[in-house]
Amino acid sequence: MTDIELIERAVEEEAERILAANDRIWEFAELPFHEDKSAGLLCGLLKESGFTVETGLAGIPTCFTGTFSFGSGRPVMGILGEYDALSGLSQEAAVPVKKELMEGAPGHGCGHCALGTGALAAAIAVKKYLEEFRKDGTIIYFGCPAEEGAGSKQFMARAGMFDDVDFVYTWHPSTANQVDPMHSNAIMGANFYFKGLTSHAGATPYLGRSALDSVELMSVGCNYLREHIIPEARIHYAYIDAGGTAPNVVQDHATVRYEVRAPYVSQVKELYERVVNVAKGAAMMAGTTVECELAMAFTEYIPNMALASVADECMQEIGAPDWTDEDYRLAREFLNTYNEQTKTMIRKEIIDKYGEDRLEEILENPLDSEIHSFDPSKIKLEAGSTDVGDVGYAVPTLNINVATCCIGNVGHTWQMTAQSCSPIAHKGLLTAAKVMALASVRTMDRPDVIEAAKTEVKKRNGGKYTCPLPDSVKPPLDTY
Repeated sequence: MTDIELIERAVEEEAERILAANDRIWEFAELPFHEDKSAGLLCGLLKESGFTVETGLAGIPTCFTGTFSFGSGRPVMGILGEYDALSGLSQEAAVPVKKELMEGAPGHGCGHCALGTGALAAAIAVKKYLEEFRKDGTIIYFGCPAEEGAGSKQFMARAGMFDDVDFVYTWHPSTANQVDPMHSNAIMGANFYFKGLTSHAGATPYLGRSALDSVELMSVGCNYLREHIIPEARIHYAYIDAGGTAPNVVQDHATVRYEVRAPYVSQVKELYERVVNVAKGAAMMAGTTVECELAMAFTEYIPNMALASVADECMQEIGAPDWTDEDYRLAREFLNTYNEQTKTMIRKEIIDKYGEDRLEEILENPLDSEIHSFDPSKIKLEAGSTDVGDVGYAVPTLNINVATCCIGNVGHTWQMTAQSCSPIAHKGLLTAAKVMALASVRTMDRPDVIEAAKTEVKKRNGGKYTCPLPDSVKPPLDTY
């Protein structure tokens, strides 16, 4: 039996319980740092499959690992899994009409239910490969909470969880089948707590010092700051606490959360300090005080070229998910739920990726049915951020994308929630499992690839991973 035959058989043997796990985690829809049932389900499946499970790692109750070793235990391979949901995206499964399961409840609008279970299937398949072929090696499933919140992987890397790992593969639900060609932004986020003095806003406003004024002044300052930053950078904010609901009371407390992004973590750190200075100035102007609580930071993700060459070959061999007419029909119905402005953008994206001559064909059958070859010269910066970047600065890491939703799908929407518990996602996550498992066993037999991959990491991190958060910053389990 060849390696690809064993991997495909192993994943198919696990398909029933893996897909059931996806659907259960989709139902749980637990928010960042509170994925108790989801993590428990994944840990249970790992134990049933013969993995040694450790929980509560890196100071996070829902962070865990599942480890299996054979022979000497070298090399050490890692697979990353995620399982957190997003707030306010509750939606019925596989239904192309906006219909909440529970009003205002969370939903898997980024497909992390599929991400975590597909990664688990890959880890189990690698274990079976080591046993069947009696190969030396270790496979570790890393249970990573809160990617949609303050992240966990930077805390995991800071705790040394990847220090002894030779390489890592992961994936993300997507609209396309390819080695992820994106360079993601680095990001830093903090809560700014302003304190002032209450007073009667009508009778004695001059005795009060408004914390809410400080927050609004900070917003003005950051708006002016936007003109004087690099065009790739971003500044986001949200009012966490407006200081009350009574306009005739001067607000003595207010909290705003700011996040800043830029292509590289060094640029983010510099921009973050400028935002902190704006906050200090806002406090001075309003006569208040401000406390800054840095809570999250991700290093940028850049594909590891050595791993990409292996994974790209494996994707070509495994192939795209085998879509049916019913799958295409469902995808078409989801595509048609978007408004005309979004559809115009989708048509442009289809032309850019597939060519204008295929526009009508793709609109009729809007599921990616091919593998797009990885081209290192076409890596491009994307606006989003992920804590996978921190793993990539600690150990060779690669992310692949596999279609689990219609072409043109917009992430973090009810449409994505619905598709994440559908036959489309089921086929995508099993395909992703096969690709990651095959890439892992192919890489473990290529010391030259592993060495080249590690050399890339050393060039990026200078020989050692440095967490963008100081040791004093702990996982914000209840505050972010």
